[in-house]
Amino acid sequence: MNVTFTKLGGRRYLMTVVREHGPELAPRQGPGYHDHLPHDAVHFLVEAEARLSGGAFGRIAAGRNNIFWPTDPAARKRQARHEAKRPPSAAEHADMARSEELASVCQPLWELRAGHLAEPPSWFSRVDPAVLKSPVVERILARLDEFAASWHALPTGGSVTLSWPAHA
Repeated sequence: MNVTFTKLGGRRYLMTVVREHGPELAPRQGPGYHDHLPHDAVHFLVEAEARLSGGAFGRIAAGRNNIFWPTDPAARKRQARHEAKRPPSAAEHADMARSEELASVCQPLWELRAGHLAEPPSWFSRVDPAVLKSPVVERILARLDEFAASWHALPTGGSVTLSWPAHA
């Protein structure tokens, strides 16, 4: 699966998904614009590096709609019925929770390291120090470094495409 993040004017971005499983998905605007790390790009990179196949993007790669919708209205209805029959499993819920946890820690940690944030958020003192120094967090921060440099350099209309890992 490939997800393309396109920088739009007015502090907005668009996501386009091309995947092997499931109906064709319509592009959608993403929430949480950031000059270096758009919200959904952070989640993609977190889920890819932490191998969270039950997170948002793993579910999309597996054929679910999740935060997108099919381009074809008939496929939209079929897909909604199909997904209603198979709600997310406990493991998928756990992966989604882990994605939220890691994204909420890694973005401000990256901003601190990059000099875009002077102090950590007040809640950061409650984060387990072992998490902050874990190998998965280090891998995520390295991927955020790469993405942030590419994203920040893009002109309006420019894009960055991320590929969902085969291991996930």
